[in-house]
Amino acid sequence: MTAEDWIEACAAADIDDEDVIRFDHGDRTFAIYRNAKNQYFATDGFCTHERVHLANGLVMGNLIECPKHNGRFDITTGEAKRAPACEKLNTYPVKVEAGKVYIRID
Repeated sequence: MTAEDWIEACAAADIDDEDVIRFDHGDRTFAIYRNAKNQYFATDGFCTHERVHLANGLVMGNLIECPKHNGRFDITTGEAKRAPACEKLNTYPVKVEAGKVYIRID
């Protein structure tokens, strides 16, 4: 697999507005988001604080709130926005084609 390979993650309709779903690929896990502006984003799936999966969290605008300790991250940049989260999430390029969401994993 090259860095330019896109992986089909889900159907665009699988993610509601301001929501997140889990996507597992190989031995890695990701979170795929859709904001209220119908834009899609992808990050690592686990909170950098205590490895809780973010797919159970709450999306508010461009923020995801971890379900365990309420740390927050910007889904567009991965930047930690509220303690106890202090280490940023990795983000991944996303594209939507023919109703399907694809991510590119380095």
